[in-house]
Amino acid sequence: MTDVSVEDLTEETDSPSETSGTARPYSLGLSTPSDLSELPAPSVAEPLSSAVVKGRIKVADEVVEKVAALATLEVAGVADLGGDFARTLESVRERMGVGSKRGNQGVSAHVQDRTVAVDVTIVAEYGHVVMEVANEVKTNVARTVSRMLGMRVVEVNVNVDDVRLPGEVVPTAPADGPEES
Repeated sequence: MTDVSVEDLTEETDSPSETSGTARPYSLGLSTPSDLSELPAPSVAEPLSSAVVKGRIKVADEVVEKVAALATLEVAGVADLGGDFARTLESVRERMGVGSKRGNQGVSAHVQDRTVAVDVTIVAEYGHVVMEVANEVKTNVARTVSRMLGMRVVEVNVNVDDVRLPGEVVPTAPADGPEES
């Protein structure tokens, strides 16, 4: 099969008077379709600078959750993440020695295309205005997720589950591992 470009099938004339005695460039005996629209479009190489690499980028919900959790903990007045049940479960996991504290506890995210919705559950520190802390969490999470992940944040819901009182004991993992006999 022979490639024939559109330029090969057209006569190059400037005026109708030049058509007499001009040889047609496609007179090599190639069979060409009677309708030029049946020809494939000529392939023109695009410049390297405008080349697009095909592929897909998928950001897992857990990545968004971790970024949102870190952005939440940056806000002054946030004592911890997660509700009562989640914090209790984390405390039990740590005491049993089953893994370390999860960075995204109390945060859930739903990613769809390039948009994301985030739900955050926090524990506020006593002495801070709870509504101001919650609004700052909402703003910081939206800004940080948008900037770091390049996604449009459509919703950030903040649930204040508890208030940490001054001097309240925070459950921590034991410094030593379990003793062996």
